[in-house]
Amino acid sequence: MTPNTCSCLHRIATKLPVSIHITKLLSIFFLFFVPIFDNFEKMTILIEQPDLAGVEVEGKKMETNELVLDGGFPMPKLDAHGGGFDAPEINAFGQSFRDYNAESERQKTVEEFYRLNHINQSFDFVKKMREKYGKLDKTEMSIWECCELLNEVVDESDPDLDEPQIEHLLQTAEAIRKDYPHQDWLHLTALIHDLGKVLLLPSFGELPQWAVVGDTFPLGCAFDQSIVHHKYFKDNSDTYNSSYNTKNGVYEQGCGLENVVMSWGHDDYMYLVAKENGTTLPSAALFIVRYHSFYPLHKAGAYTHLMNEEDKENLKWLQIFNKYDLYSKSKVRVDVEKVKPYYLSLIDKYFPAKLKW
Repeated sequence: MTPNTCSCLHRIATKLPVSIHITKLLSIFFLFFVPIFDNFEKMTILIEQPDLAGVEVEGKKMETNELVLDGGFPMPKLDAHGGGFDAPEINAFGQSFRDYNAESERQKTVEEFYRLNHINQSFDFVKKMREKYGKLDKTEMSIWECCELLNEVVDESDPDLDEPQIEHLLQTAEAIRKDYPHQDWLHLTALIHDLGKVLLLPSFGELPQWAVVGDTFPLGCAFDQSIVHHKYFKDNSDTYNSSYNTKNGVYEQGCGLENVVMSWGHDDYMYLVAKENGTTLPSAALFIVRYHSFYPLHKAGAYTHLMNEEDKENLKWLQIFNKYDLYSKSKVRVDVEKVKPYYLSLIDKYFPAKLKW
């Protein structure tokens, strides 16, 4: 190749804009420069890759470590090596996720919530709640109608979120849909996982927050130290019941979580609603619905001695789900009308038109 040819190549290459389409580059190369190499049997071309971080495109800065979902909110891109997105470290309040020690008015509300929760959630209390709400005699409505009921619900136990729950449901569902496009059952599970929070509404008995939301834990055995604000269990009557305060308590090792009485709340209620109304969602979906607030298990690894083999398999899906449930909380609103048709089609696939609640 002559010096004049190299100079020509250099001038053209340096004047090409970064945003030019790769096919145009290839077309120019083959049209003008392939003939130059006809007499060579083999040639290696080294091309320096441009740094695209923060590239300006049509006047808008594109952050390459972030993608925008169909619902309109940003999520971290999937890590090509780790098989999942790189979760953010800061929540919408500028604090670490699930930081129950941060000083703020929100945190004081959360701690008071857990004080009441840990005092009142007992084995006998849960038995009464399951009997009362297991009748499913409150109303009949569709899944989407229930989603719309959540517009006024704010979870006082959550240190990361103060938006209406419908926003969180769609944020979680859309985040999972983006990364697991072929697992439609998981998209729907994300949409319905918090619907049990309707228990806070007057038409469902207007239960106090401590009886509806917050981290869940088994009753009938010892309270594990990993449970947030564990200190308040000192005022729970079960703490001093010899039948309930040992590691296994009233259970056999490996009995399966299905046979364990969990603290009462929206998880258990929505599980009952889905199961008793004949949903065709897989067992992993029901496991997610029932145990997504069971942080002592899927965050701290407590109570695994009560699990059976099916629980262990389903836990893998719960751990995938939990990442999105926690980190998809955002201040950016979702375009509900845009995504609604897709979720209505999934509801029709996996649920009857009307459910008993």
